[in-house]
Amino acid sequence: MSETTLLDTHQRLAGTAQDALRDQFITLWEWRRRVAGLYADVRTHEHPAEAWSHWHHERAELFRNHPQSPLSESGVLPSYFAYDATLRFEAGLKAVPANAPRHHLPAGKDGSVALIPFAMTDNLAGRLGSELTLYWIDGYGGGVFLPFLDRTSGSSTYDGGRYLLDTIKGADLGQSKDGRVILDFNFAYNPSCAYSDVWVCPLAPLVNRLPVAIEAGEMTPQFLPHPLR
Repeated sequence: MSETTLLDTHQRLAGTAQDALRDQFITLWEWRRRVAGLYADVRTHEHPAEAWSHWHHERAELFRNHPQSPLSESGVLPSYFAYDATLRFEAGLKAVPANAPRHHLPAGKDGSVALIPFAMTDNLAGRLGSELTLYWIDGYGGGVFLPFLDRTSGSSTYDGGRYLLDTIKGADLGQSKDGRVILDFNFAYNPSCAYSDVWVCPLAPLVNRLPVAIEAGEMTPQFLPHPLR
């Protein structure tokens, strides 16, 4: 093979790799934009149950068709419990104890994720069995993170727990008019690693293991025998 042909081949392969890198991040950018827009719609909707219906239908569309979908090759769509209005809360927040530990959780090729506890829910223990801790994800920009486990984890829901808030990814349900944070467990969703081993996700610290069953939000993935796409 001539030197010119080798050079042309190298440039073509390099261009292909750079094109793939470009496409990877452009599609991720677009995925994040759509998720953020979806939660913006949820926050401005007057009727929570209708907002939830819109949310889970739009998520199905993203999972089915978007190149950044976390679906494995076997294919699966999210499934949900029926909407339960009693599991929507407007929660006050109180300070965490002085000795509340930070957590450093594995995050695959990104190394580890540092979770800084900064607030706890106030007066939800009567309904949930205990309070929940909210974390700040340390790092550039940062964001609020609220993962949890409950009595359904490992049976009707993913055994690693679910996410309720993850503002880095746009998952933010907003606040009430009097400044209370909205925690609607009907919007609880699985981390991407529930769908494919390709993903490594920070999971809920044990302090956020609820002693009750939260039968709301996303359920255990039901994998399909044939790909969707």
